[in-house]
Amino acid sequence: MPQEVIQKKGDVKRIKSHIYGLDETMEGGIPEGHAVLVCGSAGTMKSSVCFNTLYNEALSGTIGLYFSLEQSYVSMLNQFINMGYDFSKVDVIVVSSNIDDIRKKLSVLRQSKKGAIIISDLGELRKEIKDTKMGSGGDWWVFIRNVLGSIKKEVDFKLLVIDSLDALYVLSNFEEARTKLFYMFEYFRDLDVTSFLISEMPIDGKKYSRFEVEDYLADGLILLRLIERYRKVTREISVVKMRGTNCNIDVFTLTYDGHKFKAEYGGRPPLV
Repeated sequence: MPQEVIQKKGDVKRIKSHIYGLDETMEGGIPEGHAVLVCGSAGTMKSSVCFNTLYNEALSGTIGLYFSLEQSYVSMLNQFINMGYDFSKVDVIVVSSNIDDIRKKLSVLRQSKKGAIIISDLGELRKEIKDTKMGSGGDWWVFIRNVLGSIKKEVDFKLLVIDSLDALYVLSNFEEARTKLFYMFEYFRDLDVTSFLISEMPIDGKKYSRFEVEDYLADGLILLRLIERYRKVTREISVVKMRGTNCNIDVFTLTYDGHKFKAEYGGRPPLV
């Protein structure tokens, strides 16, 4: 769906990150329809931060899709249950690549009054089609796009997580990266979703993404880091950019207390 020109600043609809203290720094949340790059090295809780948004929005009736390219859905669900998420409050549906399976499982959502999280596990999808040409070096981005399109026809999901871009790069041909990435980001916008694209950063933090163009193409960039101070490691979060938003780009300490994420101004221990 093409983006529309707003009449005034207050017309921008926003999606909350549901990180206490962070939404307040970006005028209430992320503008609807943005493609947001979520960057960080291993252990920074990128996947958990993105899932947190999907879960809390589902509590309000929204449908989101989590597309995992590496971690199995069983591992994911066990991880998030251990974090304290209560899946009795939302619908959680795992879909395959089979269109009949997608239709059958997603038809349940039309009768449900709950919000939902749809999980598409590419590891399982790869097993399903291992004997096809996709199993021998085909372009998985085309396949993923087809699955996304099939799901969108059945249910109008509004949030999307791709975990991760780096796994997609391994599976697909990105020789002409700038051109392909441009059309990929445009596809997410045309899909009429707010998308969170997870990017694995090197430990040295010298670049946000593999090809160093993703951060320019994205509408927003959220950075997560591990910082060592006094022999203790803390997680930090900052909004590097967010188009259409007057945001605070200061660095916050990111904590999770078993119930919610918090962006604490000043951090613990104190910034030095």
